[in-house]
Amino acid sequence: MRSIIYSQPGSPDVLRLVERDIPEPGPGEVRVRIAVSGVNPTDWKSRANGPLEFPEVTPNQDGAGTVDAVGEGVTALAAGDRVWTYLSARNRPTGTAQEFTVLPVQRVAKLPDSTTFDIGATMGVPALTAHRALTVLEGGPTRLHPGALDGKTVLVAGGAGAVGHAAIQLARWAGATVITTISSDEKATLARSAGAHHIVNYRTEDAAGAITAIAPQGVDIVVEVSIVQNAALVAEIAAPRAVVSMYADDGGDTASIAVRPNMVKNIRYQFVLLYTVGDEAMANAVDDVTEALVAGVLPVGEEHGLPLLRFTLAETAAAHQTVQDGAVGKVLIDVAG
Repeated sequence: MRSIIYSQPGSPDVLRLVERDIPEPGPGEVRVRIAVSGVNPTDWKSRANGPLEFPEVTPNQDGAGTVDAVGEGVTALAAGDRVWTYLSARNRPTGTAQEFTVLPVQRVAKLPDSTTFDIGATMGVPALTAHRALTVLEGGPTRLHPGALDGKTVLVAGGAGAVGHAAIQLARWAGATVITTISSDEKATLARSAGAHHIVNYRTEDAAGAITAIAPQGVDIVVEVSIVQNAALVAEIAAPRAVVSMYADDGGDTASIAVRPNMVKNIRYQFVLLYTVGDEAMANAVDDVTEALVAGVLPVGEEHGLPLLRFTLAETAAAHQTVQDGAVGKVLIDVAG
C-alpha cells in the first residue's frame, strides 16, 4: 500500500511517499481503507515540533473510508461499513495518510449512508473539539441535541475556521443563538453560510459594543480561538457564570486575564484539548456528532461555510504546508485517488 511517513521532526519536506505492507488488525482493532484524510493544525505541529514517539510515523488524525477487516472480538463494526475515524495517530505510529490503517474499534464510528467521505474526514478534531467547548458550561448540557442549548447565547471567535465552523453548526442545531467574530467580508460570508445568526467584524466594528447590543444579558458560552488577543473582550461581553472554552493558543503562549472583571461575573475558563478530555466526554461527543450527521446539520464545502482544499496522497507535504500557512478552509487528501 502507499503510505506517507516521516522519521524525524521538521518541515513538510520530511514527509515521504513509500510502499508498506498492508497491516493486519489485532484483537479489538479494525482495518480501514481510507478514502479521504483530513489535515488539522495538530498534524503539522506534531510533525514540526516532535519528539517522535515511534521510529516511523504516518501523520493525520482524521479520516473516512470503509472497514476492510476486523480483528478478534470486534462486533460493533463489520467489513463494508462506512466509517469516520478520530485520534487515529494518537499514541500510534500510523494515521490516515495511507491507503489502509489499523485502529482500535473505539476510534472508529459509523458514517451515515447519506454522509459523504469528505464530511466524515472533517469531523474528528474540529467537530469533537467544538462539542467539548459547547458542553462545559456550569449547569449546561453535557450532551448536544435539538433543544439542548435553548435560551443560551454562544460566541464563536473565528467562525471561519474548521473548529469555529463546527461550533456554529452544532450550537445552532442545539438551539443556541450564535454570534461569531470574523476579520473580513470573505470570512463573514463563510460564517453566514455556516449558520451564524449574527456576525461581527472585529477589525471594522466596536466588537464589544456590537456583541452587547445583540446579547445585552451577556454571552453564556465563548468558543475561543485566541484568548491571548481576546481576553479583555471576553471579560466585557461574558454573562455572569459564563464559560470560556479555549481550544487553541493562536496569538501566543501566555494570556493576561484581568482578575476583577472576571471575578465579579464568576466567569470560568476551560482549556480544551481533545487528547485528554476523558473517555466519557469523548464517547458522548462521538455519539452526538454522529447523530448530527444523521440529521444532516454538519455539511462542508464553500456553500456551507467551509471551503475544501484538495490534494493527492503524493501531495501530502503541500497539504501540510497549506494548513501551516493558515489557509481558510479544510484541507483534504484524496487517498483513494
